[in-house]
Amino acid sequence: MPAIMPDDDIGLAFDMHGCPNRCRHCWLGHQAVATPRTHMTEDDVRWAVAQFRAFRRPGESRTPWKQLRVGTWIREPDYSNDYRRLRSLEIELSDVPPERDRMELLSVWRLARDPEYAHWGYELGIRECQITFFGLERATDWAVRRRGAFRDLLIATDRLLAAGIRPRWQLIFTKVLVPDLAGLISLAEELRIRERCEALGGPFSFWMHLPSPDGAALDLDHVWPTDRDLDRAPRDFLAQSEAHAGSPLGRTERVLLRALRDDPGPAVRSVKEATSGNPVWLYVAPGFDVYPSQFSVSAAFRLGNIRTDGVGAIIDAWEHERTPGLQAMFHTPNSELARLFGRPYSRRLYDGDVQWRWAELLARSEERHRERK
Repeated sequence: MPAIMPDDDIGLAFDMHGCPNRCRHCWLGHQAVATPRTHMTEDDVRWAVAQFRAFRRPGESRTPWKQLRVGTWIREPDYSNDYRRLRSLEIELSDVPPERDRMELLSVWRLARDPEYAHWGYELGIRECQITFFGLERATDWAVRRRGAFRDLLIATDRLLAAGIRPRWQLIFTKVLVPDLAGLISLAEELRIRERCEALGGPFSFWMHLPSPDGAALDLDHVWPTDRDLDRAPRDFLAQSEAHAGSPLGRTERVLLRALRDDPGPAVRSVKEATSGNPVWLYVAPGFDVYPSQFSVSAAFRLGNIRTDGVGAIIDAWEHERTPGLQAMFHTPNSELARLFGRPYSRRLYDGDVQWRWAELLARSEERHRERK
């Protein structure tokens, strides 16, 4: 199912310098996080990109994709002090310019430490930037697994506004957020963020949404919100969040289970669905292991290694779903996933993606079974 067509784009994202955070909701998980001892060099990136550019299927004269995009990060953008140089490297190695303005993404860590960084982001064309809260200070620092993370968010917000960029406050809805909601709403009012954004010519986007039930978030089950937690949310803010999403804030697992228990389709029905219509990106970890970046970075989704297996084997593993993870996502019927992992009395809320959780649980189970053989 995940065939790469000749008119498609493909992206290679290199974890060159890792991430300062270990966020508990990260869909990638943390099994292949780069550290200063395992960072990737510019020569590593150039070599790997050259392998993909040289790849041809037998009997074909061109690559299986139309254009190649290159990224020098996948978790935290611009974590390296050489972020300006790395952007130049991305432009040099890519067939199309990086779309940072469309992504609305900058490094909060760097925004809080580099006074010039927000202005550099403005020069790139960024006019709105995502800022993620899990609650007030204690909750956010806990969720990011880094002391000072909440403080960084507030500094980043102020520096974005000073540079002409509107902060976009998104709140990750879990049980730890609920008691802090009123405080965050009051904080936004105290800082006059709405008025300051409007002075820049646009709205202040401020809403909460559910985490995606995969990757590191599989370990958040004990704080996953339920329909009862919705009753504790301020009515106006809940309505604001649902208006932003264009839909109610989730349905319970028990309701979704009833809809999926007889569904013959898989958790993921197409590559377009998995990528939300964006190009396919492959994640290259330190050591040159490769993963489809739409799913968690775990052994269950590992496509191969550029050095030891070659590009052909990696593309083949992707296109023919040769990993337990891809098999679970693209081929196991939802009815089977529901039978194995569905919880008929669960009131936990999901944005119609509970089957992703079930599929990753199956993938992990299959990988453990394969390792024991």
